Amino acid sequence: MDFEKYWLGKFSDCLSEIAGDKIRGKIMEGSEELSDKSSIEEITSWTNKAMKNLTSLLEPEAQVDIMTGCACHYPMSELADIKVVYQKTKDIKVAHMMLQQKFEALLKDTLKIDNELITTILNKGMGSAGVLNGNMIIATKIPKSGFIPQYFQATNLDEKRALYCHCPRVRDVINILIKNIPEIYCYCGAGFYKDIWEQILQKPVKVKVLESVMKGDDVCKIAIHLPLDL
Repeated sequence: MDFEKYWLGKFSDCLSEIAGDKIRGKIMEGSEELSDKSSIEEITSWTNKAMKNLTSLLEPEAQVDIMTGCACHYPMSELADIKVVYQKTKDIKVAHMMLQQKFEALLKDTLKIDNELITTILNKGMGSAGVLNGNMIIATKIPKSGFIPQYFQATNLDEKRALYCHCPRVRDVINILIKNIPEIYCYCGAGFYKDIWEQILQKPVKVKVLESVMKGDDVCKIAIHLPLDL
């Protein structure tokens, strides 16, 4: 799969649905030739221009809806049992515990992370489940899964950011892009969490980017605001 074309297709579809074809055409202008074969300079230059057009042409709520709609998804098959249990119990704590257990199994069984490092990750509140407090979850992304041990061994902040970012479109030049691409771009990553909880709860949730390596922060931290009428 050509990921660049795939992501651009999702972005284009979200623009059409939420903003209409006229605005979609303006924002997507220049993307026609982009693909995985394009240089990182071409991709990031276009992305910067697109995000600036997005923020100038649309209201903040529409911007967030568009970008969260472009997110990569947690495997739906992995959420099916949590969804069933929640629909039966309506207990958010049980659903959160089940998601946390899946995350810990991913670290131990799939990524083969040692127990000491797993403890460090959990103590930092990192992972797909995040930290539940009432009707809000604070989720801190883990470093890119293939680089977790290297991330925690690195001491240079620029190196840590480069090992941390999940986005294949920009992570290779993350330290050059800091504070250049508008923050709204990182709502694509926030959409990952939005999608998880909307699938489980079958209700809309709101997300807010609290911290992002794109802004120069050490980590990416997302607030997930769950519905009050759970």
